[in-house]
Amino acid sequence: MRIAALSLVALLLPVQVPTPEKATAFERAVVQEMSDARVMPKAYAKHLRELRPYFEGLLWKRPGRTPLRTEEGLAAFDEAIRFLETTRPVGPLRFNAGLARAARLHAQDLGPRGALEHVGADGSRLSERLNRLGTWQSVISENIGTLEEDPRQVVIQLLVDDGVASRGHRKNIFNPDLHQAGAGTAPHRDYRVVTVIDFADGFVERR
Repeated sequence: MRIAALSLVALLLPVQVPTPEKATAFERAVVQEMSDARVMPKAYAKHLRELRPYFEGLLWKRPGRTPLRTEEGLAAFDEAIRFLETTRPVGPLRFNAGLARAARLHAQDLGPRGALEHVGADGSRLSERLNRLGTWQSVISENIGTLEEDPRQVVIQLLVDDGVASRGHRKNIFNPDLHQAGAGTAPHRDYRVVTVIDFADGFVERR
């Protein structure tokens, strides 16, 4: 299944937004899992290897889970494993509460509409949504994933990037110019749950 990835550099004027709840343990764990993959990619590959035997053609039949029909099957999974086993480590990702707030707001916007895009219902793009909350530096990116309710599975889905030819989610996770991240999750009309991850070189939330 295709899921959305975005990377951009821009600057727009801030406007006021509502304040959502604080980051959950799940949302913090998603950022920690991405950081672990960046710092120890070869070690992280073992998590993918443990799930590899559950493929039957294009179906991924994890124990206790509804079978998931992929677009590429083991081809994308094995490519992700090779990437993790051969890529050089990059620095850790630091959790940023402001980025998590922005990510959660966008997840809450997407869910009821059954949407998965990087543009909000009001036409806002990532740069605009971040500028409503504070000031970011240099580079920002956004990943969107669905269906997964376990932090590690969210990150594995994005690393494998099944059906996404550019592997844009994986590139965002391993972008050495991105040093901070925040994740936000919400119920989704069509895919049960949606997780948005916002990245930045740096972000200072407006108080």
